[in-house]
Amino acid sequence: MKKLLLIACLGLFTLGANAQVKTPAPSPFQKIEQQVGLTDVTLEYSRPSVKGRTIFGGLVPYDKIWRTGANACTKITFGDDVMIGDGEVKAGTYAIYTKPGAKEWTTFFYSDASNWGVPPKWDESKVVAKIVSQPYPMPMSVETFTMSFDALTNDSAFLGMIWDNVYVAVPIKFHTDKMVTASIENVMSGPSDRDFYNAAVYYLEADKDINKAKNWIDKAIEMREKPAFWYHRQQSLIYAKAGDKKGAIEAAKKSLKLAKEAGNDDYVALNTKSLSVWEGKPSANK
Repeated sequence: MKKLLLIACLGLFTLGANAQVKTPAPSPFQKIEQQVGLTDVTLEYSRPSVKGRTIFGGLVPYDKIWRTGANACTKITFGDDVMIGDGEVKAGTYAIYTKPGAKEWTTFFYSDASNWGVPPKWDESKVVAKIVSQPYPMPMSVETFTMSFDALTNDSAFLGMIWDNVYVAVPIKFHTDKMVTASIENVMSGPSDRDFYNAAVYYLEADKDINKAKNWIDKAIEMREKPAFWYHRQQSLIYAKAGDKKGAIEAAKKSLKLAKEAGNDDYVALNTKSLSVWEGKPSANK
């Protein structure tokens, strides 16, 4: 009985040691996902509140680098390259730091986004872009620090920051026109060799119109700049299924030659086996 009581007490002690009281975060986390033109942008930050304090020039000193929010560093992720100021910023994740001032703010996009707040040692080489903005006084006080994407167009947006009675906007430009133009040119130029190849293989495997598959695989091979052993392999299978044994043998021989040149033993074996069947010869792999 004493042993059972001891085990029970140990169990209660363990539960008590592992239990944690959950309370609301003083500066709640927020994640925003925004598409600008064709580019996906994600913003992650924590939101402190005024709580009766003097914010800029007080809690947040002027002319010193601020984490721009609370807790872990504020992060922004661009799905494509963008322009900030005069600089190109590559797709990726960056920390956002600011240096608030009474007359101007400097916003930094920092390549190391792993810090808890401001880096212990600032590394200027990690600043991929910085831009100076004018703070705008607001006619009212905003209690909780808020970031947003404002004045959206197809190829631009302002990264807005507002807290207490100050609003700052950072312009970001997106390469939407370039992306759309490339997409239009790609579509208008017609299907690529890969499109014809994928369609032909699908029709072969789905047991659909084999004559269409034959036409498409021929177009794929004709359009491809560099011969590919896997293209000719599929061509041989499509021709065989279409009843064109002569064409199948010719395609398999081309695939076999290219596979040997590429050192691909798997395709060498596959083509050798198919040729032994179609030509009526004994297979060395049988």
